[in-house]
Amino acid sequence: MEMTIDLNCDMGEAFGNYKMPNDEALLDIVTSASIACGFHAGDPQIMQQTVQLALNKGVAIGAHPGLPDLQGFGRREMHVSPREVYQITLYQIGALHAFVKAAGGRLRHVKAHGALYNMTAKRVLLADALVQAILDFDPGLMLYGLAGSELVKIADSRGVFTVSEVFADRSYQNDGTLTPRIQSEAIINDKQQAVHQVLTMLKEEQVRSITHQPVPIRAETICLHSDGSDALGFAKLIKDSLEREGIRLRNPRKPSSLLT
Repeated sequence: MEMTIDLNCDMGEAFGNYKMPNDEALLDIVTSASIACGFHAGDPQIMQQTVQLALNKGVAIGAHPGLPDLQGFGRREMHVSPREVYQITLYQIGALHAFVKAAGGRLRHVKAHGALYNMTAKRVLLADALVQAILDFDPGLMLYGLAGSELVKIADSRGVFTVSEVFADRSYQNDGTLTPRIQSEAIINDKQQAVHQVLTMLKEEQVRSITHQPVPIRAETICLHSDGSDALGFAKLIKDSLEREGIRLRNPRKPSSLLT
């Protein structure tokens, strides 16, 4: 059976006349784009431009909502209630959807950003609030979430189609969560080590934690970032490595029985 995988990239994380230098070129490599919606990064001008670029290149578009924390790039935890998670998620999905609809495209998924991603991966009430926002906006949207997380489990139980996400350049804890960025081992800087981690996750359905423990994992999409020092070169390396292994790149598809 042919193995396929989605490559998704967080994009549109700039402002005004400044554009992320790698975004357009990355859209020639990835199969899905998660576009910032204005709370942690992005603004109406950047959102519109990034949506149009993705549509021009046939890349699937998702909303990338984050916490209202421009100074911290959405990577600092904030004390937010489930109600607030629902509100900020719904608001941001709606904002990006407006640009996608105006451009004649279709919004396909939602993927939380940064601290919101990690908080909803672990905290049931926050995860349920994010899932409710998706259900109330459009239950046909897919949810990208950390493989094995509470968010994915809750979304599955409530009928939202999930896509389990893994990371090429992030290390894992023994419980399958990502190592916090404040720790020195959080980022994998060795590119060949990152490639090895990706192939192990796909072929063996496991990842080695920072204490070298095997952790079961389900990989349906691989996250890349557009803001790294060599984001474009790293993305090309991952793509070429997958293709050499006979793994085809394709954005996620719902089974025909679940299409809405």
